[in-house]
Amino acid sequence: MFGRRNSREMEYRIAILERHTGAAKSGRSAGTPPPAALGRRGLWADGFGKMATRSLQIIIVLALTAVVILGLRSLSTVVIPILLALILASTFSPVMRWLRDRNVPSVLATVMVLLAVVLILTGVGWLIVWAVRDEWDELATQAQDGFTQVLDWVQTLPFAPSADQISEWQDTVVDFVTSSQFGSGALAGVGAVTGFVTGLVLMVVVLFFFLKDGPQIWRFLLRPFTGNGLARAERAGDKTVATLGSYVRGTAAVAAVDAIGIWIGLMILQVPLALPLSVLVFMLAFIPIVGATLAGILAALVALVANGPVSAILVVGVVVLVNQLEGNFLQPVLMGRALKLHSLVILLALTIGTVLSGVLGAVLAVPIAAVAWGIIQVWDGPNLPAKWFRPREARE
Repeated sequence: MFGRRNSREMEYRIAILERHTGAAKSGRSAGTPPPAALGRRGLWADGFGKMATRSLQIIIVLALTAVVILGLRSLSTVVIPILLALILASTFSPVMRWLRDRNVPSVLATVMVLLAVVLILTGVGWLIVWAVRDEWDELATQAQDGFTQVLDWVQTLPFAPSADQISEWQDTVVDFVTSSQFGSGALAGVGAVTGFVTGLVLMVVVLFFFLKDGPQIWRFLLRPFTGNGLARAERAGDKTVATLGSYVRGTAAVAAVDAIGIWIGLMILQVPLALPLSVLVFMLAFIPIVGATLAGILAALVALVANGPVSAILVVGVVVLVNQLEGNFLQPVLMGRALKLHSLVILLALTIGTVLSGVLGAVLAVPIAAVAWGIIQVWDGPNLPAKWFRPREARE
């Protein structure tokens, strides 16, 4: 038995010696893989191999991004209120800091800020309803007259529809309104209102805790990070709060100036619904580029129906003048260069946000893009952007 074991050990040692001797004769070390293995590895080391590796990495990243986006969309009733609460909490963080510095209890300060937010939103809604109610009858009459004038003008065209066709279109509209499809759409509208109320209540609750316990919540979220990761996460969090707060406060200031300027112009031109239109200008200003254009179109249409084409052209001139004042003077001063994104980036962000979440996505897209750019600016240090986004000379 011992003789057989000794012979096996001897054969094993001879095999190891032959392997080392063969490696030395072939000019390779003992740990170097054979040429066949080097050939297989070389397939991934050339240009096509590197391109395939990068392509696979990109596919994995895009797949993970798609999964995250689908998950967020399926939880939009929760995600959107949390985002809105984060934006509002960042906007009012200086107020909370000012109250805490004066030894105001955290709960009392939070209640004061929440009441201020509710009062502002309620006041804006009441202002719109009050102004529209007072001038709605006159505007409705003028709209009917304008619609009649448009129909009379259409009848003068060579390709104008006949009276029977117009009557048929009217019957189609009436049939749709009285059909079951319209009823199902009304039920869907009731569901949307229910979802809106649910999201609003959730947003208020989350906003309360963000305002009251925001620093404690942030410290809890930082627990998994250590060292450089902790410092990077702290910079990203501080930059997010500062960017969101500055963006909303700056946009609100610019929107207020736009609304006041357009309101003065509409009052001078005696356009109906001047106050609701100016409030609408303020709200649409939170959608960059597209919002100002849409508000100008609505104001011009109201002026066209109420006062005629000359008044509509003057309203367009007022809107263009106010927008030029905003873009060239107000935004650089009130919002700063750090928050200024390129117009192409804004349009792409608006398109993606609109596709994913409609109007609310368009409103949230630009501040989220500004936050992403701000985090990139402090990724490797307080004033050191991520390596890929530095100038070439700064990388070297």
